[in-house]
Amino acid sequence: MKNNATYRLSCGYLYHVSVIIGLCLLFIGQHSWASTFSPMPLRLTSDSITKIELQEWVYANQSNDIGTLTQLLQQPENTWGKVNTTQPYRIGIKNYWVSFSIFTPNDNLSRIIALDNPLLDSVKIYHLINGRLIGTEVMGDSLPFKQRPLQSNIFLYPVNFEPGDTHTFYFKIDTKGSVSLPLVLWSSNDLTQLTETKNLFNGMQIGLLLAICLFSLFIALASGSFSYSYYCGYVLGLTLLTATIYGVSFRYLWPQWPIIQQYIFLILIPLTLAFSLLFTEKVLQLKYHNLKMLRICRVMAGLCFGLTIIMPFINYSTALYTLVFVVLTISIILIAFSLIQAFGGQRNAPLYAIGRFGFMLGCIVTGLIYIGIISPGFSPLIPVMIGLTFEVITMAAVLALRYNDERKAKLKIQQQALEQAQRLRETREEALRSEAENSEKLETMVQERTLELEVTLRELNDVNQQLTEQNTIDSLTGVKNRSAFDRRLIAEGRISRRQQTPMSLLMIDIDKFKSINDQFGHLSGDYTIQTIANTLSEYLKRPTDLVSRFGGEEFAIILPCTDKDGALLVAEQIRQAISELNIVHNGHSMPITISIGVSTAIIDSDEHPILLLEQADKSLYQAKRSGRNKVCYYQLETDQT
Repeated sequence: MKNNATYRLSCGYLYHVSVIIGLCLLFIGQHSWASTFSPMPLRLTSDSITKIELQEWVYANQSNDIGTLTQLLQQPENTWGKVNTTQPYRIGIKNYWVSFSIFTPNDNLSRIIALDNPLLDSVKIYHLINGRLIGTEVMGDSLPFKQRPLQSNIFLYPVNFEPGDTHTFYFKIDTKGSVSLPLVLWSSNDLTQLTETKNLFNGMQIGLLLAICLFSLFIALASGSFSYSYYCGYVLGLTLLTATIYGVSFRYLWPQWPIIQQYIFLILIPLTLAFSLLFTEKVLQLKYHNLKMLRICRVMAGLCFGLTIIMPFINYSTALYTLVFVVLTISIILIAFSLIQAFGGQRNAPLYAIGRFGFMLGCIVTGLIYIGIISPGFSPLIPVMIGLTFEVITMAAVLALRYNDERKAKLKIQQQALEQAQRLRETREEALRSEAENSEKLETMVQERTLELEVTLRELNDVNQQLTEQNTIDSLTGVKNRSAFDRRLIAEGRISRRQQTPMSLLMIDIDKFKSINDQFGHLSGDYTIQTIANTLSEYLKRPTDLVSRFGGEEFAIILPCTDKDGALLVAEQIRQAISELNIVHNGHSMPITISIGVSTAIIDSDEHPILLLEQADKSLYQAKRSGRNKVCYYQLETDQT
């Protein structure tokens, strides 16, 4: 059918050329829109195929700075030429005019002109019938989405054709991004089917990325893992980039704010790169394997965060070229890092390198299409989108392998502890058997053996106590660890419930602790945590009070038999004491403040202590949000708001 339609188009060229000449002569004296330029029109009949790519009939004007149709129609015919579909894609252009004509000799037809580049800033369409201007339409992602004639991710313009009419279209293109003009003439049914299929695949890709992002977010929240947090930020950035490239973000997320559409790429690309670098630092464990690579990754991440702020304020084309250079440079560096780590025996590095290679290959193929070296016949964005999805899935596999390694390491430690306990039990049993076998010996020998056994049991008991004590003490600070805190919380909750006495919890977090690690190093951060732990211990006078390291830079304090006023008094004393500390390490003075959340209640159920802990945590974040270096008490209305 396509060959027959092409034949009919070819055979009809002489006919419709003569018709166009006649129409031009007819209207030249009546309408000011007549032009000396008469592009070869497309002959459209009811037998024509329902999808016609218009590149063969599209002409571009080579003149510059033509702002109106009147000026354009005054240009000589030699300023027009066919659009070269093999030339490299251009970045950024203004007042770029293209034109094509469609002639319908015998049929009433309805068609839709599709421009499948949703990232164009402005597309102004002038529609002429037989040389008379009958309509003007303005679209683009610099305008609100609802102004489009058809609500679609791409630009659509419906046209009704009547017999004997020649429709001429002039497109005025203004954009800061890629000037790609894939123009296609569709029937409404075929366009609907294609749109449904395309939206299905786009939705599957975006949904997959979003699912991975949410899964990583939940794991990060549940485990407190920085690796999953950075990976979540990385995938979320890629998800928004993908949705923006497909026109989904503009349609569903910010349809009334085209200003966001203008700058979203300049913000998302460096921000996503920054999270990618932070994720690389964690997943390749550069802190333990290569400090030089660690520093390079952090410097590049800082640079990317800086670019996120700077890019919206510089020339768009310059910003795009800068970002292309930055993306390629960082990608090459990360591939080199992963290969070095892979050859060095780092287990996660080979799979990480494969993911990076896949994404880089997609970028290279897309780049070759854009500069015109290869013309595969499909959208230049498809290779980079495939590479991007491949990389995200591969990185998810890398995280899964790391999580599995950590789980195995914990299981191994537990197994070693069980084996040690088994050896202790066997030692006790052996001692008891020895005592029973020698019970009939001389009294002196029995006493000697008994004494030896008692010494052995005492030593074993000391070892057990030491092991128990080690399992409840935080190795860095010397205060109780999280495990000891959880057991003590349950025990004190039962006492409060039985005696109907109030119990208070203090959740303490060091303000802006990450900046200490980043500015002075992790050793200074550890020294700061130790100093604060010692200060907290000094302000707990009663033997029943418990201070523990809750995790990272957080501490938790249990105050049995303490009401609200007493808890707030202790919290304020601690906050003031910490703010007055002069912590100096390696010649660096580090001013420190803390935020404290307080909750108090008389326990009434086994689940109540956990609820009390959650309330203290909420009040802590209330203190954080209200400016830090504060003590906040949990109140029910605060929780509800």
